[in-house]
Amino acid sequence: MSVIKVGTSSWADRTLVRSGWYPREVNTPAGRLGHYAERFALVEVDTSYYAIPAPETVHGWVDATPDGFTFDVKAFSLFTGHPTPVGTLPADLRPAGGPAQVRRRDLPTEAYDELWHRFRTALTPLVAADRLGAVLLQFPPWLTRGDAARRRIAELASRCRPWRVAVELRHGSWFDGTAALETLAFLREHDLTHCAVDMPQGHPSSVPPIPLATAGLAMIRFHGHSTAWDGGDKEERFRYAYGDEELRRWSEVLVDLADQADELHVLFNNCCAGQAQRDAERMAGLLGVPAARSVPS
Repeated sequence: MSVIKVGTSSWADRTLVRSGWYPREVNTPAGRLGHYAERFALVEVDTSYYAIPAPETVHGWVDATPDGFTFDVKAFSLFTGHPTPVGTLPADLRPAGGPAQVRRRDLPTEAYDELWHRFRTALTPLVAADRLGAVLLQFPPWLTRGDAARRRIAELASRCRPWRVAVELRHGSWFDGTAALETLAFLREHDLTHCAVDMPQGHPSSVPPIPLATAGLAMIRFHGHSTAWDGGDKEERFRYAYGDEELRRWSEVLVDLADQADELHVLFNNCCAGQAQRDAERMAGLLGVPAARSVPS
């Protein structure tokens, strides 16, 4: 039996809060998360990409959600090679007199290791409550396929073990022709979840959606197909509503994908004024999983 969980890549972004999806009386962070968790069994934590959360914050997430609820947590941006504002680092780990943005090479090894220690410590409450689904390593669009990149992915994954790890690759070289088979084989060899992405095609950062499982957990994120993908602001890039027929076709693909794994996480990232929540609710209905339930494998 394969478990399918459906959710969204945010529960507290500003456009969602302003959209009216939450009842007016649900006006606290804990209340919103609790309301969300009554409707979905899964959510992606995006804020952890921008800063390592405090353990007490994560304890609050656990307290606001029921048993069986799952958090997929995006890794801190510095870990996956993105330029990271120095102000988002803990004050005691910021390099003195350094640049406004830092990368791994800008930090001493001791500081980098300590960041990983604090990230793991922050997630401990989720692990203790059996709420952690996977750590998502979302790599930048400029990480090209190659031996050095594969070594980097494997090293970062080792820092996350024994937790499940999902990998989102965003450069076309990983999926160009026969490279796709090699990429999926690499992920499978290292027991890493291939995070498939439905997104606009034909852009420099585009990768094809390949719904194949490479580990016990399968994952897919739905970005939508905004015409403003290149050049628009974040809201414009993710402003997209999935049509009924589009969702129906994808629901058939997702059932097949679930058959390849023990568990499937379906995340809608077209986060613009509650659209992700509306589309996720419709998809959950098509799959027959308004909450975490099993489907025949």
